[in-house]
Amino acid sequence: MSKIYQILNKYANKYMNTRIVFVFDVLMSVLATLCSVLFVKILYRNDIFSTSVVLLWLLISAAISIIVIRVFKTYRIIIRHMSLTEFTYFVLLAFVKCVLMALIFIAMYGYSFGVVVLIASDFFFSFGAFFALRAMILMIYELFNSKLQEKKKGLNVLVYGVGLKSVSLIPRLKESRHYNIVGFIQFGNVGVSHVISDLKAFYVTSESEFKNVINASRADALLFADDEDARIEKERIIKYAIASGVKLLFAPAIDEMVDGKPVQNLRNIEIEDLLMRPEIKISMGEIMENFKGKTIMVTGAAGSIGSELCRQLVTFGIDKLVLFDNAETPMHNLRLELEEKYPQMRIIPVIGDVRLLPRLDYVFKMWRPQVVFHAAAYKHVPLMEENPCEAVLVNAAGSRNVADKCLEYGAEMMVMVSTDKAVNPTNIMGCTKRLAEIYVQSLGLAIENGHISGKTKFVTTRFGNVLGSNGSVIPRFREQIAKGGPVTVTHPEITRFFMTIPEACRLVMEAATMSSGNQIFVFDMGESVKIDDLARRMIQLAGFTPDDDIKIEYTGLRPGEKLYEEVLANTENTMPTNHSRIRIAEVREYDYEEAKNMTDTLEHLSRIVDVPSMVRLMKQIVPEFISQNSKYEEFDRK
Repeated sequence: MSKIYQILNKYANKYMNTRIVFVFDVLMSVLATLCSVLFVKILYRNDIFSTSVVLLWLLISAAISIIVIRVFKTYRIIIRHMSLTEFTYFVLLAFVKCVLMALIFIAMYGYSFGVVVLIASDFFFSFGAFFALRAMILMIYELFNSKLQEKKKGLNVLVYGVGLKSVSLIPRLKESRHYNIVGFIQFGNVGVSHVISDLKAFYVTSESEFKNVINASRADALLFADDEDARIEKERIIKYAIASGVKLLFAPAIDEMVDGKPVQNLRNIEIEDLLMRPEIKISMGEIMENFKGKTIMVTGAAGSIGSELCRQLVTFGIDKLVLFDNAETPMHNLRLELEEKYPQMRIIPVIGDVRLLPRLDYVFKMWRPQVVFHAAAYKHVPLMEENPCEAVLVNAAGSRNVADKCLEYGAEMMVMVSTDKAVNPTNIMGCTKRLAEIYVQSLGLAIENGHISGKTKFVTTRFGNVLGSNGSVIPRFREQIAKGGPVTVTHPEITRFFMTIPEACRLVMEAATMSSGNQIFVFDMGESVKIDDLARRMIQLAGFTPDDDIKIEYTGLRPGEKLYEEVLANTENTMPTNHSRIRIAEVREYDYEEAKNMTDTLEHLSRIVDVPSMVRLMKQIVPEFISQNSKYEEFDRK
């Protein structure tokens, strides 16, 4: 018996040879003609056709059938994937065949009512024969395939939802050796369950009902076809599934790409799927038009934000892309990735440091970038609290250097990537990013007011934490869970805002497109997320129980860290834009000469490592900078 199943397994999923289907179609068509002749003979109860006439008529039917079937090519239609639309081809095939035969019969024997009956019956018998042949083949295939499914070892899967995306997973997974769809499930009470493609659709409103469905369907996993469904159900069905030990899966969209290839396999639901808000819609066409044919430069190109900016920019029809970063290996990897995927694009990798003016001058002089995305920065709060001079040199002085070169070489626009930590900063890193904002905006205002000659527009964008960025909390938690814990959280009440790297980059480019210059754009990041809840949910998604299987340890706030991030300071107002999720911050304006002198002084103090004087000056320039959990609290004015 196992030998039979091996043979079935070998041939069940192969397509039937088109020549065989063609021969069967011709035979069925001739058989339909024979049936129509017999029907007319029985109907009229006389020998209307002699044997010789019948044989001639069958030969004519065979000849016409061969011609018509080859014209319509119905034998090439894959039977198990046929739709209602494709059945219309068989109606047309039978109709054309019968019209041609009618013309020949009338030419040979003249017109009579019997001819009408003969041709009409031939039409219905022919279409019925074509339909019956395919129905029979499909039934045999389904029978064999169901036997193989019974023998096949794989996950029994309940698909969430009954919409088009969910139902479309049936043919997509039908041939899978790893997953068996056993039904559909959805939250809600519709009163009566129903059946979709022979699979039952279950509706649940409580955890107990969910467990009953799991037991009844013997499901091992719950599959989502839409990421929005997963976010909606994170506190209902997903919570029930985690409590019941049911595996959570996600089916990527057909057009979702990884490394330039479509994603075919299902994947486990990750915490990123549950954290995301509904995706912010961006006018990509307008953005593409804004950058098309231009030379673009990205500082910090090998970092999380910079590299994603590069990946998106190369698809916009730009002329050249200048990559600027001091990290050799990440830069090398990014260059190889972009050159492999976009061989026609001019990629110019430059190893350099924003602290070094001669190197920046060389790049601007050589390539004359028209738009500069400034993403180079030191971003880790505790590390910068311990190395404040380097934070000032890179984040403040480095940003000044890039802005000055944009002005000197006539760049159309500089877009600076800032952070929510620049709002009411409590740490060195956040304050240095606010200092960068002050300098860049004051320079733009000086140009706008005619105090300095130039044409460059300066735009600043603020957003919070990005999911999966280098050194962020989610990869760290994932590593700690993989090691069996403990998972370390600084404080049980600490919260953060999150968005994905691609979304953050699209928002940056959208802000650049809509900006008239000298503005600080802030993004609506949705609701903040409690990091403790994040850690517990990640442990549960990994199949463990928080505090039992994997411990959570609270380590205390790190130097300079605050419990709650802000996108806008309390003293700031915002103005709306034509994008509902992007607003313009109204901040204090600084005189350019004053901002320049302060930045120059801070750079000097950082180079001679006079930390006390440097931090005191930072707090004078940014009076809302109040250190928290830091040794620099002693410098705060009473």
